Amino acid sequence: MRADRLVSLVLLLRQRGRLSATALAQELEVSTRTVLRDIEALSAAGVPVYAERGRHGGFALLPGFRTELIGLNHDEALALLVAGSRRGAQAFGLGSALASAMLKVVDALPAGYRDAATGAAQRLLLEPEIDLLSRREVAEEAPDTVVAEVRRAVLAGHKLRIHYVALGKDPEWRTVDPVGLVTVRGQGYLLATKAGADRTYRLSRLLAAEELTEPAERPDHVDLDRAWQERSTQFRTGGDQVTVQARVNPARRKDLVGTALAVLSENSDPDGWLRLEVTFQDARHAEWALWQLATNAETLTPQWLRDKLHQRAAAMVKCYDDS
Repeated sequence: MRADRLVSLVLLLRQRGRLSATALAQELEVSTRTVLRDIEALSAAGVPVYAERGRHGGFALLPGFRTELIGLNHDEALALLVAGSRRGAQAFGLGSALASAMLKVVDALPAGYRDAATGAAQRLLLEPEIDLLSRREVAEEAPDTVVAEVRRAVLAGHKLRIHYVALGKDPEWRTVDPVGLVTVRGQGYLLATKAGADRTYRLSRLLAAEELTEPAERPDHVDLDRAWQERSTQFRTGGDQVTVQARVNPARRKDLVGTALAVLSENSDPDGWLRLEVTFQDARHAEWALWQLATNAETLTPQWLRDKLHQRAAAMVKCYDDS
């Protein structure tokens, strides 16, 4: 809404001083033309914003200006509740609301506390996009408009019509009863029921969503943590999953466990290697995971997986055989 954007513009100028129209446009995610129109609106409303010409010019507020802030709106308050990290807010389509809310929170602090808080924030980084090996985590995001519609239906307790693309299938419209939203490692999921059966939908696979006026058929209270654990268990024990017994170098245990669905058992062998029984989503998943470990892991069972890895290794030797 424009009113929220105008407040954010004033707060940006209060907290950062002089900013160019381009910088303001980037922060507010609008065009420079929109920023110029907003500056004119603020001036007309009596806000003492002025322009400084020149190479390092921009817009600024007269020193000492302060105004009473509008209270947090619904989405901003919700963003603060769910935003243990910015990823959580992004997954639920609340990223811009979180940014706006934090501007208001910082501005409400006494001057001394404000400086200390902003200084401390510069020294803390949560969940960067890449790790120490420069591996980038690929984020899958649904359009904010779609996620906002889902969020409204979840919170209002209304049925939801979604256009969903299941893996390996064509898009399909379906009507569900939304239960809640969950974010895991930056991925957002909708927990719902369809004809009374539990369903879990990845938000990034939603093409469209429509909140209906009909009340959702769901209990008044829900334990989302327990519900997610139950869905996770169902996922790990269903489908074409494969159970593998393998020996692995302890130094590479984390790599194996990190790719598996579940660890069923784990013991140490006399030579110090670990003997694990793990499950994978399917045969292709199991073959890929064990191949990544090369000689740091030995597949014991099933035999067909040993044969597959042997064939891969033989093909690799042939590829590099110069004789």
